[in-house]
Amino acid sequence: MVNETSPRPVAVVVGPPGAGKTTVGRALATRLGVPFHDVDAAIEAAQGRSISDIFVDDGEAVFRDLERAEVVRALAEEPGVVSLGGGAVMDPLTEATLSGHAVVFLDVAIADASKRIGFDRSRPLLSVNPRASWVRMMNERRPTYERVATVRVDTGGRTPEQVVDVVVAELAAARA
Repeated sequence: MVNETSPRPVAVVVGPPGAGKTTVGRALATRLGVPFHDVDAAIEAAQGRSISDIFVDDGEAVFRDLERAEVVRALAEEPGVVSLGGGAVMDPLTEATLSGHAVVFLDVAIADASKRIGFDRSRPLLSVNPRASWVRMMNERRPTYERVATVRVDTGGRTPEQVVDVVVAELAAARA
């Protein structure tokens, strides 16, 4: 249970694979002088294995349970910038938990996403026909990303620092 004195993230970063959630989230945290917390990295550290290994060994349902629990914990306890995994927002509990938070949707087109992540085998949901899988996944997730977002920033053709500039300005405008 969260009480009024619990820390709240200053921003929660969401978006598809290749949007730059970790890179931009870390740069945003540095700019704002707050800690950075990556939900996927926290799960990997707690489990002692990669997200890909969790998917292969235990299945997506187990990973999503771990993810949901870590998101709920992070949103209640982490005071800085929190980066969620690409599919986290698709869980109804996670979506509801994001209500009232400053949520930044990093939007990206497939051309930019493919340059950034290369669609390698480390991304289990993109291992078969990666481009078609990414497009299908993005079409399914986009309405949820847009629904939970306080601000949307197109990352295409921008450096992480340029994206952070836009995020800082958009968050300030959203608070005004």
